[in-house]
Amino acid sequence: MDPYTPRVRTGGRKKNLTLSAKEYHKITDTIASVRRNRQYIDGEIVEDVDIRVHASRESARRRRDEASFEAERSFVRAPLNSRVVSGSGHRDKGKGKAKESSLYGVPVEIQEALVLEDLLFVLMGIEGIHITYHPDYSPDEDDPLNGVRFVVSPSLDPSLRDLVERILPLATYYTAISSFIELRSHLDFGLVNHALCASMRDMLKDYQTLLSQLEHAFNTSPQFTLQKLWFYVHPTLHTLSLLYLLTTDLATADDPTAELSSSASSSDAEEDARNEALGLGGASLKAVLSEIKTTSLGVNGGASGIAVKGGEVLAILHERMQNMSGDPAARELYGALLRDAGKPYVEMVQAWIRTGKLVDPYEELLVKESKFINRGTLEMDYTDEYWERRYTVSAESNLMDGSTLGSSKQNQAGVPPPRSAGGRLPGGACVPAVLEQWKHKILLAGKYLNVIRECGIEIRRDSGAEDEADLSMDDERFYKRIEDAYTHANRTLLQLLLRDQQLIPRLRSLKRYFFLSQSSFLTHLLDLSHTELRKSAKSASLVKLQSLLDLALNTDAQGEDAMFREDVKVTMAGSGLYEWLLTVVNVSGLEEGEAAEGHAHAHESQKREREKDKDDKKQMLAIDALTLDYHVKFPLSLVISRKTILRYQLIFRFLLHLKHVEQSLSAMWIEHKTAPWRRPTRPRGTGPDAGRQTPQPPQKDWHSEFENWRKRVFLLRARMLAFVQQILAFTTFEVLEPNWRKLEGKLEAGKVETVDQLLRDHVDFLDTCLKECMLTSSKLLRAYSRLIVTCSTFALYTASFTKSANNAIAAAETPEGDHSMAKRWDILGKFETNFNHWCVHLDCVQFYASSENVSLLPLVVRLNSIKSTH
Repeated sequence: MDPYTPRVRTGGRKKNLTLSAKEYHKITDTIASVRRNRQYIDGEIVEDVDIRVHASRESARRRRDEASFEAERSFVRAPLNSRVVSGSGHRDKGKGKAKESSLYGVPVEIQEALVLEDLLFVLMGIEGIHITYHPDYSPDEDDPLNGVRFVVSPSLDPSLRDLVERILPLATYYTAISSFIELRSHLDFGLVNHALCASMRDMLKDYQTLLSQLEHAFNTSPQFTLQKLWFYVHPTLHTLSLLYLLTTDLATADDPTAELSSSASSSDAEEDARNEALGLGGASLKAVLSEIKTTSLGVNGGASGIAVKGGEVLAILHERMQNMSGDPAARELYGALLRDAGKPYVEMVQAWIRTGKLVDPYEELLVKESKFINRGTLEMDYTDEYWERRYTVSAESNLMDGSTLGSSKQNQAGVPPPRSAGGRLPGGACVPAVLEQWKHKILLAGKYLNVIRECGIEIRRDSGAEDEADLSMDDERFYKRIEDAYTHANRTLLQLLLRDQQLIPRLRSLKRYFFLSQSSFLTHLLDLSHTELRKSAKSASLVKLQSLLDLALNTDAQGEDAMFREDVKVTMAGSGLYEWLLTVVNVSGLEEGEAAEGHAHAHESQKREREKDKDDKKQMLAIDALTLDYHVKFPLSLVISRKTILRYQLIFRFLLHLKHVEQSLSAMWIEHKTAPWRRPTRPRGTGPDAGRQTPQPPQKDWHSEFENWRKRVFLLRARMLAFVQQILAFTTFEVLEPNWRKLEGKLEAGKVETVDQLLRDHVDFLDTCLKECMLTSSKLLRAYSRLIVTCSTFALYTASFTKSANNAIAAAETPEGDHSMAKRWDILGKFETNFNHWCVHLDCVQFYASSENVSLLPLVVRLNSIKSTH
């Protein structure tokens, strides 16, 4: 049989009457307009429509008589020219009776040749003569990513039709894959999609080469049959079907129109007919409605608005490869696609872990950068936002051991919602399964190097970085590079902090200034600034207090302490210590972290605004608001951050109050050694001149009552001083010093292996100190804060008590003096009652020591020694 050569069909197509899209819409609009106006007579409607249709057909016939694209002689030799049809007319092309009956009576051999010729075009997505588009196919409505469906002419011999229908899915797969490559090659879909499309395009080149060979065989070999065509394309059918399934997964992962199209296809036929009768049908109207729904949901990324790109593409590829692991061909195909598509991803990971630079223009990488957060936030940030949220892994909320990112629950505030409940995160937020166990090291390796770069230190790439282009996600060398980069970056940053930045001496200076390990400078400062600290917090001069602090430090500082004394500054807190602590604890507990601190700051500002008038009447003293601040530069500000400085300040203010109350009670003890408190009192008539005095009537034993009053004042002062000294001794010797020794031992012995472990150990050390100092329990905090305030107030009454004692002694020497002790006993009784009341409440320390915090047991022993006896 002679080879069948495709020829240009010039006459057959012109006999079919078709309408252009403009004419079709014009007629449809006319019909709908007429049906809306039912007052016209049916005969007039039919006549008007016939006139318009006749006019449209005449216009179309005139245009066909003109020179067309197909009539051009320069294009006649193009074999595909006769096959190309317009999008508006192809649906009517295969419905004519001539098409359906064209193969009736034709010999089977001729039918096979005709179908073979059609198949060679259809396999490239071009409609044939006897193999046409499906009647339901419409380019305006159907998603091109679903591919083009073809049907065989009913007049084809049944012996050939079955084999043809087996081959036809190949055309659907090819058109769908080609549309996917065309759509996903857009810049917005990122480098991973570009690499995937390039790999698919290479695979389609092999398919196109096969079609060229088959066409050559069809044109040259008389023995080329439909059976041979099936034999050659059968392996390719499986390959393209795997690619088609992959593109379908990628297309429907973020396509909100998938459900819309499925629901539209399953609509009732009667409803479609009713809509058509009412003038609501037609492809154009459906396309407009579909576009409106698609736009409302977001074309690029479904409900999340993020396209399938980056890590999500690799995750879908890996998931399909695992699901098809029983098929060697599928595993090989998906493995090759995963290697090719993962190359840009691997390059971005390599650049991040080796230089600390995040080169991710399309947000495909698992590491996300918050560009609005910079080093300037370290000066005012109480949540370590720069370190914890500048670079994050979007797909996780809790990090591995040694990381501080998991401690902040709000660091995932910018993570997009998953595609579905419990499903994958969209775009680059999705971490590929092969990198799941490496994501923490990838994040930290680049983050450490980024800190080093911020310090102005150049990072040199090692010699092994030259063969990065050969690495892939299934290569063991890639994961070894991640491990080596993480180790190198961690060791480099640790050395920078501990050796170059002198972290341990810095922490020792913090211990000296804030934990008062050598508090002679504080005693000197309190003596020098006694007058200034008695003023209100708003009236005290910070400049004067700062100069007095510098004077005290210059007099006392030596060695390492002298190196960093200029970093210590005086500042005033905005609220009282215990009120602020109770606010923080009542919000969510100080141990739970930074959110409570932020709420406390907001609550504090609101409270200050509400009670502005009240604060004007009763302002806080400077001694109650006095605190220290400590300024360090980057990168030490990562460790000694505002969050840790806040904890140091809380402990310092607590110790300062104890020291101040102790100093006041000691001054009261010195006052009690003066004459009014030591001078003995005797009843009148018992002295050496008693015989010359005029006899007086018997009086109440006032002198013994006055002696008892003075002894009770001495006893209460001694109990208060003992209580304050025991709390101070417990805090310094039982809490701060042992915990500091543990932290210092870890740092000096090299037990801290990662920078994140260093940050965590430092914060844990401060949190432990706060907890064991009872600054995180609302009940304990309320009890001993009232005790300390009672002691402080009692010390303020020193002059008042001395004046009262002088008045009592003077009244005892004159008969006309006031001998009443009721007022003196009343004032003293209030102090005793208040002190004893809160001492009883402090008995709950024993319960906490036995149930929650065993470190409080030494405090129980100390408090038992000062219990009052009644």
